[in-house]
Amino acid sequence: MTDHLKGLIITTLGVLFVVPDSLFVRLIDAEPLVVAFWRAITAGVIILVGVLALQGMAPLRAATLRTGWPGIIYMVLMGSTAPGFVMAVTQTSVANVVFIFASMPIFAAIFGKLFLGEGISRRMVLTMLGVFVGLGIIAYGSGENEIASWKGDLWAVYVCVAYAGALTAVRKVKDISMVPAIPLSYIGAGLVFLPFVSPMGPMLDQWHLFLGHGAFIAVATCFLTLGPRYISSAEVSLLILLESVLAPILVWAVVGEDPGRWALVGGVVVIGALLVSNMVVLMRRRPQPG
Repeated sequence: MTDHLKGLIITTLGVLFVVPDSLFVRLIDAEPLVVAFWRAITAGVIILVGVLALQGMAPLRAATLRTGWPGIIYMVLMGSTAPGFVMAVTQTSVANVVFIFASMPIFAAIFGKLFLGEGISRRMVLTMLGVFVGLGIIAYGSGENEIASWKGDLWAVYVCVAYAGALTAVRKVKDISMVPAIPLSYIGAGLVFLPFVSPMGPMLDQWHLFLGHGAFIAVATCFLTLGPRYISSAEVSLLILLESVLAPILVWAVVGEDPGRWALVGGVVVIGALLVSNMVVLMRRRPQPG
């Protein structure tokens, strides 16, 4: 098996494991912060056990002691996405959340320009315009759909921006694996809002959902950290778009959540802009016949 095929398989599996994330939030009957607490703690502990079992303490020390401010920024932002995601899904439609998440490459490009001095091509500028039009349509539709809300949309935008910022920060320390920093981020986030929740009651009644939720997030996080090392960013972006398509379908099939027409229209615009942009990149990189 080639490295490229391995990267495609691992990244695809990572996307498939993250698809049920929103469904778990819908199925668990608990306060949003309780869901966020167990999502962060269970996923963090599972990843931490895996890292310690496979690699020992050395990667943990490297990720925390040798990365400086970029490492701190990465861990704080990643940790903040745990409650942010749950707040987004509980306050707006799943379709809105995942369609907004699809715009992450745009924010990553903006941060790359601001903090790393990277250029933004004309293709990316046109992609940004298309994505922002789509996000505007989604925001407009939130006022006409009883499931959707601009408050949840803002949480989704925050999580998208936080992920993009974390990925930008970690590019300053490319020589150090940040996988060991992920469980520290998640567990740290859970401990921060532990004083504000009473998590044991819901866990006793719904332990299978909480553990399943954390396990899916742990596997998805690891796969989506490892897989992109072997394939291009354009291929990664295209594969991640699968979540934007599959997550609303899964939630609709299981709990009957109607995403609303404007969310679908805006989602088509966002995904279409990113799809065309990434296909252009892949076509340009295709080897020319000799």
